Amino acid sequence: MRLLRTLAALVALIPAAIPITAGAQAFPAKPITLICPWPAGGTTDTHLRKFAEIAQKYLGQPVILENRPGGGGMIGPAQMARLAKPDGYTLSQLPITAYRLPHQRPVDWDALKDFTYIIGITGYTFGVVVRADSPWKGFRDLIEYARANPGQLSYGTPGTGTSPHLLMEEVAMKTGVKFLHVPFKGQAESAQALLGGHVMAQSDSTGWGRMVDAGQLRLLVTFGDSRTKWSAPTAKELGFDIVSYSPYGIVGPRGMETSLVRSLHDAFKKTLDDAEHLKTLAQLDQVYWYKSSEDYARWAAQTLAAERATIERVGLLGK
Repeated sequence: MRLLRTLAALVALIPAAIPITAGAQAFPAKPITLICPWPAGGTTDTHLRKFAEIAQKYLGQPVILENRPGGGGMIGPAQMARLAKPDGYTLSQLPITAYRLPHQRPVDWDALKDFTYIIGITGYTFGVVVRADSPWKGFRDLIEYARANPGQLSYGTPGTGTSPHLLMEEVAMKTGVKFLHVPFKGQAESAQALLGGHVMAQSDSTGWGRMVDAGQLRLLVTFGDSRTKWSAPTAKELGFDIVSYSPYGIVGPRGMETSLVRSLHDAFKKTLDDAEHLKTLAQLDQVYWYKSSEDYARWAAQTLAAERATIERVGLLGK
């Protein structure tokens, strides 16, 4: 009788166990949201849209791109860090602004503690463009105008503290000229302002490429190690000793389980190496910048420390 009672007790437990077993699903079991902290139509949006499309093949679930622009690319990641569950279903691109803003002003997030670093993927090519009907044929022409007209040469960027802004600040510092900085939420907005005659130049990543190809804009300079497919001179060639490509990757909220991070990393690494994705990088003239989860986190810590010197050098260090 005791044996029968024991068996009956075990049988009684089976129905309660069934939902747990049946409910255990492999990750991901639903679509993943990837935040693009820049407006639609810009360089990052173009890249991440293709990246998300390809990633679906390796994750088995859609990756939905959601634009949350503003704050030099930090409104989206900061909202994710503050509000999203660490379940792997809400992720974000993290721009290099994350390591600069804390040196400029108080922020309500911690670049190292509030994000789970998943994978480093790429970096930008930056350049300065003007309208095709601009009188400036080269970058030195633009600088000479600024020298003769202090504070009059207006240029658009995707925001204060972004690389396109700091690059122009560094040029201004090295040449002794004064530009007029006009920050926008992203590349598309500043391009519209340039085409509409509201600013005189644009400093940004290669979202301007299709307009250069179409003959609407003229590329004066780029800030990489070597010339791009558009063949404009580099800042190095012009004697400025400035090189920047501002790498970025994908992060989640803090506290993500190691197994989730590994699953996402492995799928995104396959996406990174996919032939269609490599083609997109080539079209945008972006570098291949793979970093594992561990290496990406280490790079973040090193960069946060190093960027203080950059911010101080261009005179933007907060009090």
